[in-house]
Amino acid sequence: MAKKMKAAIFVEPNRIVLDEKPIPEIGPLDALIRITTTTICGTDIHILKGEYPVARGLTIGHEPVGIIEKLGASVQGFKEGQRVIAGAITPSGHSAACLCGCSSQDGPGTKHGFKGMGGWRFGNTIDGAQAEYLLVPDAMVNLAPVPEGLTDEQVLMCPDIMSTGFSGAESGNVRIGDSVAVFAQGPIGLCATAGARLLGATTIIAVDKVAPRMTISRKMGADHVVDFSTVDPVEEIMRLTDGRGVDVAIEALGRQQTFEWALRVLRPGGALSSLGVYSADLKIPLDAFLAGLGDHTIRTTLCPGGKERMRRLMDVVASNRIDARALVTHRFKLDDIEKAYDLFANQRDGVLKVAITP
Repeated sequence: MAKKMKAAIFVEPNRIVLDEKPIPEIGPLDALIRITTTTICGTDIHILKGEYPVARGLTIGHEPVGIIEKLGASVQGFKEGQRVIAGAITPSGHSAACLCGCSSQDGPGTKHGFKGMGGWRFGNTIDGAQAEYLLVPDAMVNLAPVPEGLTDEQVLMCPDIMSTGFSGAESGNVRIGDSVAVFAQGPIGLCATAGARLLGATTIIAVDKVAPRMTISRKMGADHVVDFSTVDPVEEIMRLTDGRGVDVAIEALGRQQTFEWALRVLRPGGALSSLGVYSADLKIPLDAFLAGLGDHTIRTTLCPGGKERMRRLMDVVASNRIDARALVTHRFKLDDIEKAYDLFANQRDGVLKVAITP
């Protein structure tokens, strides 16, 4: 009989429970890692609420930090006992998408009516990281050794939150001297703020209404913080930019309202970089879109994965260019993950990210 492990399992909408499953059997190109720290993502809450469909019985989670327990027979360049992370997106390295330079989109193409879910497999199409053990496919492409001296919590944001947030700034093509507005300062928005600063933006305007998040936003690189509960954010951003609008607007929430605001603050020829996961159809207002004549770019992004992306992000952490530890506000044992979901889904007690340890 296969040995068992604890895992957070999707049962039905509004029910993710801790239960037991067999420890995965690995193939020749896979690795089994023993999870030492993981976390809950906003996308997991979409799954919990039934807004993003996954198979019943699936283990949730896509942000693993752990230790290699077992390597597939064909895996080279790694050793058992090594500390590693794997990105939330796990490309194969040899698909058409990978060879076209868009490895995030390496996937089956269509799932549950969605197209382009790409290489997001953990907690989506295969069992995920909120468990004691995790099977990592295509291990040589996706495992990245954790540098000496970095703690689990220092690298916990790399698999998804930091990679996604930074990619918001990268996809918007932020340049030296740019003005950037970031709508929502949750974990991804905070990392987008930090990414814009790293890429050279000199006026970064963060939009939120939660006081602790606005405080952290300044630490992550925001020059101005706009409280949308007290002022009209579009009017305030236009005032701060002397009526020019911003070069890049980053939408990091996945709501119609924030998407519209982002569109309305763009300068002519500006870029809207969309990171939010949307759960309803978007409408593009005619006036904000300038009837399609504004030379605007609207760019969507799926979190970049793979070991080289993870190495670069961990180098950013190791060089002290970013300290994402402030994003971890709560800590739970895996045994208490249902409580962690309740806290995170309801955004109580100033939660940003939770660290889950088996």
